[in-house]
Amino acid sequence: MVHAAKSMLAQVARPEAAWITRLEAPSPSEGAGAGALAGLRFAVKDNIDVAGVPTSAACPAFARTAPAHAHVVQRLVNAGAQVAGKTNLDQFACGLNGTRSPYGAVPNAFDARYVSGGSSSGSAYVVATGEVDFALGTDTAGSGRVPAGLNNIVGLKPSKGLISTHGVVPAAQSVDCVSIFARDVQTAVRVLQAAVGFDAQDPYSRKLALDERPFAPGFRFGVPTQLAFFGDQMAEAAFDEAIERMASLGGVRVPIDYAPLAEAASLLYDSALVAERYAAVREFFDAHEDEVIEPVRGILAAGRGYTAADYALAQTQLRALAQQAAPMWDGIDLLLLPTAPTHYTVQAMQADPVVLNRNLGAYTNFVNLLDYAALSVPSSLRPDGLPFGVTLVGPCASDLRLAQLGQRFHHATGLPQGATGLPLPQPEPIVPAAAAEVAQVVRVAVVGAHLSGMPLNGQLVERGARLIEATRTAAEYRLFALPGTVPPKPGLVRVPQGEGAAIELEVWEMPMAHYGSFVALIGAPLGIGTLVLESGATVQGFVCEALATQGATDITHLGGWRRYVQERTAS
Repeated sequence: MVHAAKSMLAQVARPEAAWITRLEAPSPSEGAGAGALAGLRFAVKDNIDVAGVPTSAACPAFARTAPAHAHVVQRLVNAGAQVAGKTNLDQFACGLNGTRSPYGAVPNAFDARYVSGGSSSGSAYVVATGEVDFALGTDTAGSGRVPAGLNNIVGLKPSKGLISTHGVVPAAQSVDCVSIFARDVQTAVRVLQAAVGFDAQDPYSRKLALDERPFAPGFRFGVPTQLAFFGDQMAEAAFDEAIERMASLGGVRVPIDYAPLAEAASLLYDSALVAERYAAVREFFDAHEDEVIEPVRGILAAGRGYTAADYALAQTQLRALAQQAAPMWDGIDLLLLPTAPTHYTVQAMQADPVVLNRNLGAYTNFVNLLDYAALSVPSSLRPDGLPFGVTLVGPCASDLRLAQLGQRFHHATGLPQGATGLPLPQPEPIVPAAAAEVAQVVRVAVVGAHLSGMPLNGQLVERGARLIEATRTAAEYRLFALPGTVPPKPGLVRVPQGEGAAIELEVWEMPMAHYGSFVALIGAPLGIGTLVLESGATVQGFVCEALATQGATDITHLGGWRRYVQERTAS
């Protein structure tokens, strides 16, 4: 049985199998929210932690209640989004079809006889049917793309390390990504920009400078010379149509040799690399193997049979294939691929779960192994009413470039949003969150009297500023209560490494035209400088002259100005 907490969502026709846990609606005051994602609700794949809710990875014996949000969930909540609940998946994120769960198979949003795609099946379904605004999935071999392609929605598979996987049950940790499902590209990008942030708790997290250049007319898109649709003529015709649409947007088709990409993809399951899937849950699996369903059990068990030398050899083979594939990018700007080559019924998939599952990943498995970015967008509805999607693949850090082109492609289709029947919203420019000059805004961090609800917050609001996120500084600052300031204000001072702590703050975005008048209001000993956030990013923010802290009360241990004000008021 699916855990059935009281739904915060409208009661619409849907299979309970899509959900693991649904959360109660917050009260209007609790749900007001502020930030870049204010007003949006999202679902979380049940291998990603949500505080106070069990994380089962679709294995009841594995379930444990998460003590805190996963890093990515916390960032989205900080940006104003509300968690709607946890969604079903192929057990331990091992599968691309959505039928490998003890909670039931998640059907396709357009025809319940067909698979939804996996492993992020429930997340894709609740986005496609309009129950949430976006959802988090994970993607190791295509789990953030195949369900998008089969359900007429967008699946954004970011560059590895761009979004932290801390608080995510690993599938194959070195290639895992948190993915984003939405009904349009612009929403997916908003979520990406809120989710991005370096996290030292994730051993594979990294800081990437995203390429923001739009594709110029005459851009070259690679199409494999060897394409397989497994006898599905409607899918083949739909891909031909997609190629013509990409050409109509100014692209030039370039044939590419798919062989090295296909060979790299085969290593994920047919080499010692599968040992990483076993390693991810080894302690649980060795003690509770009988609690794991087939064929997941057989896949994980296969990882036991490889030696460290086997794994090292497989990694070397992968690097050799990466070198072989690299020259491809000299002749193209991106790849255009079918997201999934065909649709399968639930009945057919359950009768032949390994081969048909592998077929669904024919154009996805290589992407993370070779460190590429990818975006799946809807392309058409076939004559049988089932969706067909395509994936744009680019080099690492090309995420925003793919989004710009993917949005143009998606809107050129004239398709509705998912399975809702609603038209796509008007497209918005895809701009980097940090490119303040492009958007003519500036971001400023506040730590004291300008925080939400504090006496000077109106100085921000009256200048049209909006709250982007609540976060903390890097652990290299000290905070002081400055004597004699009206209203009371703190002073933030950067100190040598090891002598400071992380201090709570808010990041606000203000129109550049009003920034000068805001800064003019700031009097000594305060000023504006560059602050380092816990994510590693930098932002303009309030700083204090060190001399002014002599004799001031050090309140660093409280972690922020709000706590100090609360304790002072209580006393």
